[in-house]
Amino acid sequence: MKINIPQLKTICETPGASGFEMPIRRKIMELIKAVVDEYNVDNLGNLITLKKGNRNPENKKILLAAHMDEIGFVVTHIDDEGFLKFHPLGGFDPKTLTAQRVIVHGKKDLVGVMGTKPIHVMSDDERKKVPKTTDFFIDLGMKKEEVLKWISIGDPVTREREFIEMGDCVNCKSIDNRISVYILIEALKKLQSFPFDVYGVFTVQEELGMRGANVTAHQINPDFVIALDTTIAYDVPGAQPHEKVTSLGKGTAIKIMDASVICDPRMVEYLKHIANHKKINWQPEILTAGGTDTAVLQRMGKKGAISGAISIPTRHLHQVIEMANKEDISQTIKLLCAAVENIGEWNWEH
Repeated sequence: MKINIPQLKTICETPGASGFEMPIRRKIMELIKAVVDEYNVDNLGNLITLKKGNRNPENKKILLAAHMDEIGFVVTHIDDEGFLKFHPLGGFDPKTLTAQRVIVHGKKDLVGVMGTKPIHVMSDDERKKVPKTTDFFIDLGMKKEEVLKWISIGDPVTREREFIEMGDCVNCKSIDNRISVYILIEALKKLQSFPFDVYGVFTVQEELGMRGANVTAHQINPDFVIALDTTIAYDVPGAQPHEKVTSLGKGTAIKIMDASVICDPRMVEYLKHIANHKKINWQPEILTAGGTDTAVLQRMGKKGAISGAISIPTRHLHQVIEMANKEDISQTIKLLCAAVENIGEWNWEH
């Protein structure tokens, strides 16, 4: 299955920090409105789509979820020289901020650079310390008077990095979780014959604690959940075999558990069965730290949901050089579509 590189590039590069998802939500709406039966945006900002099943006398509901927000920052202070201080929106390893460009989204978008104290004037003790997020500032190259024409406290900031292809992989900021947004859009396009109603949901504020997913699970009250998100691929020099979690190029990942959820064994078994039956390459995922929307989607409906997740192996997570394998992406689309199409044939009672 060939990947639509121009579309994936647009999805990854479009801004949408947690809590400020409007630009990416508008882009997704353009891409899905012609392929779904209904769509709406709830009060929190989740984009909820519906494709109606064709064999559904019991009114069963499947919820497919991909969070559309990306980690970013919010402006908290503008000093007398025009430099910006900020607060992170989502989890950052501070050392990854060094020498990076960002985009400040004010009255107009302005490119800035992450600055910190030059190593040349650091003391020996300062050079040995691990950097903190608070050590950094954003330099817009403008005096305060000019900055204030365009930028206000509370404006969102996203990372600036172009989408590229690298060998068998794609590389960009915000592969987490725009790769899942792309996969869900492609699945909604391809799904034609399936038994139950399919709710494709693009959630907000996952990086701040799965806030949007709480609301959607309560609204939709699904019977089944398949969440889509990235996962660690620590398949690099120095990694021990037990640390890798997943590896690029070895197929999509079927989540067993992470720090926030134990996936329903029935859903795990079902996804494995479908992958094997359809000859889709897959690998198991157990992530002992971190979590995804799966956790709240599983338990926030009125009766809970039979829930699992399909994860896309990704190197360099929460950096500006996140990397995923093209064939893993294709395998994920195939597994998601096959799982939805055949879900009515599985014995869910055991």
